[in-house]
Amino acid sequence: MPHRGTPRRYRTTVTERRLLLLNGPNLNLLGTRQPEVYGVTTLAEIESRVADVAADAGLQVRAVQSNHEGVLVDAIQAARADCAGIVINPAAYSHTSVAIADALRSAGLPVAEVHLSNIHAREEFRHHSYVSAVADMVVAGAGPLGYEMAVRYLAGRLAQ
Repeated sequence: MPHRGTPRRYRTTVTERRLLLLNGPNLNLLGTRQPEVYGVTTLAEIESRVADVAADAGLQVRAVQSNHEGVLVDAIQAARADCAGIVINPAAYSHTSVAIADALRSAGLPVAEVHLSNIHAREEFRHHSYVSAVADMVVAGAGPLGYEMAVRYLAGRLAQ
């Protein structure tokens, strides 16, 4: 892993104008699952807003949500062919999945990790994220706005 002060080089080209929006387990239940923790915004609403923010930056979005780790790994590997960056909320897999972290590392794309809640203010086991070690930026606790922040961050990185 590169030193935090050393910018990574990415293999994106001008023709790759798509972001992968990846959401992990149970995020399909947003809006109804523990609204006191995750809010009342649905995943469909988040995906729509992300698409709007990305479009403003000249980017498209491919959204994938799965409760299955292998499906998420497959989506990350597929992104290597036609995406310029990845916005990921790995949900519970943040704290358990070396496979997702390895796939992200292998993808060679900039990664923005998003958590709706502040994982550092929750249970101890949520304080560590394997994905954070490979992410270019992490936003936690900003609710759905965190996704917009991640897209804007990646758009800025890709414009450089």
